[in-house]
Order: sequence, then C-alpha cells, then structure tokens
Amino acid sequence: MNLQEHYNKLYKESIREISSDNYEIDPMIHAENDRRFGMSLLIRPPMAVKIEIQKFLKELQRIEPHQYYYPNSDIHITVISIISCYDGLMLPNLNVPAYIEQIGNSLKNAQKISISCQGVTASPSCIMIQGFMEDNSLNTIRNNLRHDFKNSDLEQSMDERYLIQTAHTTVFRFTEPLKQKERFLELVEKYRNHDFGSFQVNKLELSYNDWYHRERLVTRLHEFKIGNSKVKTQ
Repeated sequence: MNLQEHYNKLYKESIREISSDNYEIDPMIHAENDRRFGMSLLIRPPMAVKIEIQKFLKELQRIEPHQYYYPNSDIHITVISIISCYDGLMLPNLNVPAYIEQIGNSLKNAQKISISCQGVTASPSCIMIQGFMEDNSLNTIRNNLRHDFKNSDLEQSMDERYLIQTAHTTVFRFTEPLKQKERFLELVEKYRNHDFGSFQVNKLELSYNDWYHRERLVTRLHEFKIGNSKVKTQ
C-alpha cells in the first residue's frame, strides 16, 4: 500500500462529505451504558508528539468547543485489534496469560519501529494524524500475529472490521453538528502537512479497552519490549 496515496484519497473524499454535512455524529461517545470492550495491541506516541497534537486540537477546540477531543492519555496507534470491541466482552472471561504468551512468541524477532507523524487526514466520523513507517517492521509484526493467532484456539477477530495497514492515530470525533464548518475545515487544511514529530517504538502495550481507549476504562495488561529486548511484565 502507498500510504501517502491512501491518506490523500481518504482526505479528499472525507472533506467533501464533511463539507456537504454528511459527517457521522457519534451517538455513543457520552453514553453511560456503552459496554463495548475489546483487546488491542498499541503504540503510545511520546510526549513530544502528543504536545504537538494538542496544539492542533486546542486550535480546533476554540472553533468547535463541544466536539470530542482526545486527551494525551488516550492517544494511541493501533498495532492490531486482537478482539474488536463488542458489547459484553468481559476481562475475567479472557485467559490473559495465554494471550501474553501467544503475543510474546509472535514478537520474538520483532524489530524496532520508526514512525513519522506528518499531516492530518479524515474520515466522515473523525480527524486523524497521519503516521508513516520507515520500513516494513510494523506490518511484519501484524502479519506474524495474524498467522499465529489463526493457528491458536484463543478468541480473536483480527481484520473483521478492516485490514489495518496504516499507523494513524484518531484525535477528534464529531459529537454534534458543526457550528463553524468553514473555519473548522480551513484549520484542518492548515495542518494538512504539519510535522507532528517522529519517534522510534521499542515497546508495545496490550490493553483491555473500550471503543475510545479512555484511560479510566482501559486495563493495561502487559508491556512487550521489541527490538531484541526482553519482554517486560507489568
């Protein structure tokens, strides 16, 4: 996949939809009875990148204060959703040590990942920071996990929603109609090619999480070191 072409196509199509008021307002984001949970393997960007993201979000928030903006604690890049969120997945019903062992085996030869956060893209439901990989290390990890889990008896639903091949991070969701649409879109365009920073990844986080990865609802299950480092147990 050519990531730049993918992000460009997504941006053009989504901005056209947003301009036409065909964006998707999330009805569940403030729901108290949302019981959708899953299990994910994540990358947490460093604070320097998060600070740069928050500068962008604060500008957006001044224009549209009542939309949903991700706090630093919730910003993440999904390596892969082991179990996509669904209503009723309970942590006590999961054999967490077996998942840790399975993932650890898949990551034995994993190399460090280099990610560059350059510019923004969009979907009809959200705004995302574009992530670019320096090499194929991230997708090699994903392919190893797909292969190994399909040969295991553990519950998994990888790629059922979509085949993840990017390194984007979602930072904004629509929760109500835009009140200042033109100003909002102008600011998004201003950050279209903004440099949010680059970083190397040497650890991955396994989490039991809600749909939005809100810190108060996330249980961090394990931390895996990659790049010829030993696995670290939380």
